[in-house]
Amino acid sequence: MTISPIVKTLVWPDEAATAAFAKQLAAALTRADLNACIALHGDLGAGKTTLVRHVLRALGVEGRVKSPTYAVVEPYTVAAGEVWHFDFYRFSDPREWEDAGFRDLFASPGLKLCEWPENAAGVMPTPDLELNIQADEEDRRHVQITALTPCGQALLA
Repeated sequence: MTISPIVKTLVWPDEAATAAFAKQLAAALTRADLNACIALHGDLGAGKTTLVRHVLRALGVEGRVKSPTYAVVEPYTVAAGEVWHFDFYRFSDPREWEDAGFRDLFASPGLKLCEWPENAAGVMPTPDLELNIQADEEDRRHVQITALTPCGQALLA
């Protein structure tokens, strides 16, 4: 089934706005049984990991939330289900995808939050939502959200 992507643009003037968006997204994800894939694009320091931390906190994760830059993936279990936080920044070989069992993880139920998805192009499935986060000179975040699937459209609604 082919759908037309839906695009929404937001501005987060500060981290509190990022946290508020994350709380809304977490509520929508919980209603969707936490079964979605979200791709996060943006330069280093744009706020991808900060957004993921706020989403995880809103879903009930307590304790330290670390970036999976070196481990590639950090798993979490929350009341609503399983969550995987991927960081493909150092990902360079598609064979790693198979060797690490990512095909099985992406085929299983749960939330997949993926930083640097462009480094897994060709092996990563189509995300439900894509967020492109750009910081400006006044430290605001300009965010373009694109819903690419019916699940993504429901989340964006």
